[in-house]
Amino acid sequence: MANNVKTKSTETILTWHFPLPRTHTGILIGNGTQGLMVWGESTLNITIARAGFWDHRGGNAFETRATFASVRRLLEANDEAGIRDLFAGAAKSPSSPQHPQQIGGGRMEISLGKGWRPIEGRLDISRAILTVRFAGPGKKSARITIRQVMNEELAWLDFDAASARTASIKLIPSWAHVGKALEAVGCLPPDQWTGRNEGGFCQTLPEDEPMAVAWRRQGRRVVLATALGPDALQRARQRVDKGITPASIRVTDAWWKAYWQDVPRLQLPEASLQHSYDYGVYKQAGLTNPGGVAATLQGPWMEEYQLPPWSNDYHFNINVQMIYWPCLGTNRLSHLNPMWQLIQSWMPRLKTNGEAFFGVPGAIMLPHAVDDRCQVVGTFWSGTIDHACTAWMAQLAWLHYRYSMDESILRDIAWPLLVGSFNGYWAMLEEIEENGVKRFSLPVSVSPEYNGSQMNAWGRDASFQLAALHSTATLLQQAAKLLDLPADARWADVRQRLPAYTLNHDRIGLWQGQDLAESHRHHSHMASIYPFCTIDPLSTERRGVVANSLAHWTAKGAGQWTGWCIPWAAILCARCGLADAATTWLQWWKSNFTNIGHGTLHDADFGGCSAWNQGALFTPDFRRTPDFREIMQMDAGMGAVTAIMELLVQCRQDGIYVLPGLPKHWRNLKFDGIRTEGAFLIGGTVRDGALCEIRVTSLAGGSLELVHGFKGTWLLNGKKKKGPRLSRRTKSGEKLLISISPSH
Repeated sequence: MANNVKTKSTETILTWHFPLPRTHTGILIGNGTQGLMVWGESTLNITIARAGFWDHRGGNAFETRATFASVRRLLEANDEAGIRDLFAGAAKSPSSPQHPQQIGGGRMEISLGKGWRPIEGRLDISRAILTVRFAGPGKKSARITIRQVMNEELAWLDFDAASARTASIKLIPSWAHVGKALEAVGCLPPDQWTGRNEGGFCQTLPEDEPMAVAWRRQGRRVVLATALGPDALQRARQRVDKGITPASIRVTDAWWKAYWQDVPRLQLPEASLQHSYDYGVYKQAGLTNPGGVAATLQGPWMEEYQLPPWSNDYHFNINVQMIYWPCLGTNRLSHLNPMWQLIQSWMPRLKTNGEAFFGVPGAIMLPHAVDDRCQVVGTFWSGTIDHACTAWMAQLAWLHYRYSMDESILRDIAWPLLVGSFNGYWAMLEEIEENGVKRFSLPVSVSPEYNGSQMNAWGRDASFQLAALHSTATLLQQAAKLLDLPADARWADVRQRLPAYTLNHDRIGLWQGQDLAESHRHHSHMASIYPFCTIDPLSTERRGVVANSLAHWTAKGAGQWTGWCIPWAAILCARCGLADAATTWLQWWKSNFTNIGHGTLHDADFGGCSAWNQGALFTPDFRRTPDFREIMQMDAGMGAVTAIMELLVQCRQDGIYVLPGLPKHWRNLKFDGIRTEGAFLIGGTVRDGALCEIRVTSLAGGSLELVHGFKGTWLLNGKKKKGPRLSRRTKSGEKLLISISPSH
């Protein structure tokens, strides 16, 4: 298991204790394309995968037979058969895949001989160097060091003299575990080769490019390579033949040095949160590397013993957004680029989807779950018509602009997504009269995953969709002004005449007549608080409704929550001034939804706390049973990084708030380098339970609205000031120090 964090001036060491008995308990190493998971009991195992290894067969084009008008007609008529037929997709043969699927690679097993076993893994996250220590007969010891090149599909293992003498290496393709399932849909076994000091395989697919894994021993070093493409086998073998060059090591060292210079440095008073942040930010590098593949649910870390759950696809009803959220605050904005490049390549298809479904020119529509070609994965009708998927990605693109102040991001990415999203929503709106006042309404709308895809999984004015549309209209007004484009009168009209949310019993409901009736993992009805931030939950106008909503939400409990929804719950609490609740949820998440290797899970690691749990009740040894299946996703770990930063700095409608609520047990802490809207870097220091200093660096110049909360007199770069906020026009590169006055 992994518990220890050791910090030096130039490195942070995370420690795991073996046995790590399952693939997803493994220590992660990744470069955005090639993913390694290091685990084992008597042997050291390295599970190897290559992001983007798709079997694309079985995908569905967006169902262009469906239009908003036809969906509305069928739902209002309660015609379940008609809805199922409309979204059924093309009939598929039982001998072909029912949906696109990413496939894992394989497993390298390293044995040092009888009596040897791995006992400890020490990961230096500052350079991504993993050292595994072994114990052997007669108190012997050995070490293997594992690293990965950040700009190539290469990794290497350096054996010390003791481990090199007896090490045997075996490479097992994923086919050994999932071959029957792949064979049933027309796949052939991989081509394999094994030599004295080398080995590998190439897994072909009926209609897609093959993927190859190769390794070679070169003295006390083993080089491991992956490759994808028509010449995958040749390129993988060429890579291991070439080996690890001094230039590759220099590039990798420089990459990590630059990465840690950019990301915020946090010294937190709680060890569990510190670990979640440190390991989470380290994993962000391997998940969203700008030179890698756009991140999916698991990124490059796919298991070999089963086909990855949910195809390891792109889920746009929260999961992708949560994965990419921390790229903003951690000051690694370039990590968003692979996702934008992918979505830009889909734009013709999104336009076809939107114009066909909504029946209006200029609309775009992004389904909730797709492969890397934007084929729909599955036929979950209520998810497929969830238009907030489009609006949410548009908001993320806007935030990329706001954190970077790069107008090209606004013009080329955010603007087309915002416009296309709004045009779709406009086609959904109708004008109704309520209490003698005409207002806008969304007659057919969904709240993600509530009631699944049953016929009661929809209603009028879903609060989630209202918040998404308000966000879109608001951001369009701001974006048009910045781009010097004419304003569309519809945007202001929507903002004025569309409710911010739907009320049920004086609290935010899911849609008209539908209260939160049970514990539910998707907190989407409160999206106006976060992520869309379309209301101020602490304002006099909203405070009562928000308090009622939180009380009801709390009463329904967390029994049906899954891993990714708990960091979201922590952020909602932080946004509502409940810092202690936020830290409690983050601790609860780490305890319940990470395994002994700190793998971040969709289902709870054990029963008794969540209805979504791994394993049978009263079966103590269930994890060792052959049919054990563990669902790992990266969204919750990245969401936890964001939630921790939200406790320290929040970008609200009226400014940047520093430590808006201090947890009661947090006496001393320090942080620097959290990036915010407006391209500012923020740091702060707390001593003896009180904020005493804030540090600001302006990267792009512009207006700063900083809410610091200091009372009485305080100092700005040594000069006395008063008031609870700082309003200032900054220059690019300017540094500000806000501190408590000596007379405070």
